[in-house]
Amino acid sequence: MRGKTIILGITGGIAAYKGAALCSKLVQAGFDVHVIMTEGACKFITPLTLQTLSRNPVYTDTFDERDPSVVSHIDLADKADLILVAPATANTIAKMAAGIADDMLTTTLLAATCRIVVAPAMNVHMYDHPAVVRNLNVLAERSVMFIEPETGQLACGYVAKGRLAEPETIVAAVADILAEDERKPLLGKKVLVTAGGTVERLDPVRYLTNDSSGKMGFALAEAARDFGAEVTVIAARTSASPPNGVAVVRVESAQDMLDAVMERFDSSDLIVKAAAVADYRPVVRASSKIKKSGDRLMLELEKTTDILQTLGERKTKQYLIGFAAETGDLDHYAMDKLQRKHCDMLAANDVSEEGAGFNKDTNIIRLYDKSGLIEALPIMSKRDASRRMLTIAAQRMADREGKEAGR
Repeated sequence: MRGKTIILGITGGIAAYKGAALCSKLVQAGFDVHVIMTEGACKFITPLTLQTLSRNPVYTDTFDERDPSVVSHIDLADKADLILVAPATANTIAKMAAGIADDMLTTTLLAATCRIVVAPAMNVHMYDHPAVVRNLNVLAERSVMFIEPETGQLACGYVAKGRLAEPETIVAAVADILAEDERKPLLGKKVLVTAGGTVERLDPVRYLTNDSSGKMGFALAEAARDFGAEVTVIAARTSASPPNGVAVVRVESAQDMLDAVMERFDSSDLIVKAAAVADYRPVVRASSKIKKSGDRLMLELEKTTDILQTLGERKTKQYLIGFAAETGDLDHYAMDKLQRKHCDMLAANDVSEEGAGFNKDTNIIRLYDKSGLIEALPIMSKRDASRRMLTIAAQRMADREGKEAGR
């Protein structure tokens, strides 16, 4: 971790005393640590302590400009590889969610473009309060990452969840996050992602479709790009914008998507079928607008080709990930779909859960393979869920290649 710059934001909770140990361990790990303390934090621990441990000046006042050649909070935000807020009080979390910048820490956070990691610490009832839960969800939608508080003795006397994670745990998590950002686990791989909702035309002006926005598919494409892959997205109807640096092939119907996928299937190493593909299409597509007549209109539908099952039956070396959007009994339906369609991994979510449905920036995903549940991800941004999913997939692909090479 040498050469990496960490901004450590310490806020005004009793757990601020752990900031000294945390700062020390970050320095020992090789980080260049710059500390920003809120006014409340200074009531619990002195800036001099953190300055001695970090070997850098400690910032407490937005208007304490020490170098006339730079604006301090902008300079700090620009040089940071990661900003860690630990402990993070309910008050600071609320400010972050609302975009308030009324001290040195929150002003720097607003100017930051790097990774932001938050380690909350507070009373259990505060942590469970709907306002705090909402604020944490807002930050998760912005790709802020969290280090969960631990269960233990709290300063208020409760034994419950809310205690700041131990400094060793926090340092390890920060190191893992930065190391993962540097790794390119899909370097040299060709990744094919499907995204959005297909459109099945009734006539030139009407069609059948679904609520898919394409956000999950595009987040997966972005993660694969960041992991070093050559990425192609087969995108149907979407309301989100595709990421830069990936090839986008636009299609409309389920048949169009099948044709585009199969054209690229043999040369792909990893296929992630995140699109919501229509199960049925009209038997007859009118060449002109269907005129209104009578009180009822009868439509005859026929099945579309199941793209995921087709890929599962034909795959050879490819690693195949499918998606299942359900509204209950998630484990049962996910395992059934994974087995029937010969997926290597399946990502399932209950779209009836708050934060997990269509058109949202967050998701709550459970990952499965043929042995069962791999990992249940908490609510997080689709970007972070995608990175976790592809990290697991890349490792499994590497393990499989290693086994085949050893034969």
